Amino acid sequence: MKKNRKRKRDPLPEQFSSPEEAGEFWDTHSGADYEEYMQEVHLDVELKRRAHEVRVSDRLLREVRKIARQQGLATETLVNLWLQEKVAAMASRSRNRY
Repeated sequence: MKKNRKRKRDPLPEQFSSPEEAGEFWDTHSGADYEEYMQEVHLDVELKRRAHEVRVSDRLLREVRKIARQQGLATETLVNLWLQEKVAAMASRSRNRY
């Protein structure tokens, strides 16, 4: 027969001296052990990031996906990096013309 024992837990600090200290604490402790200290909160979040659809050929997308995998990146991340590089290069060329 199993005994009904509560797990011993570290006391929850009244205050953390820094976000790093709080992070270190929660990296090694479970919030489930401290539920009685938790309060329900409601947040309104307005996400401003948008996704846009750009059509590319199947062959081109396969190649981009292959390169992204080789670099350990998500396809979307690689495409965004390449676009940022190209836009920066074009902007630089435009500034250097005048």
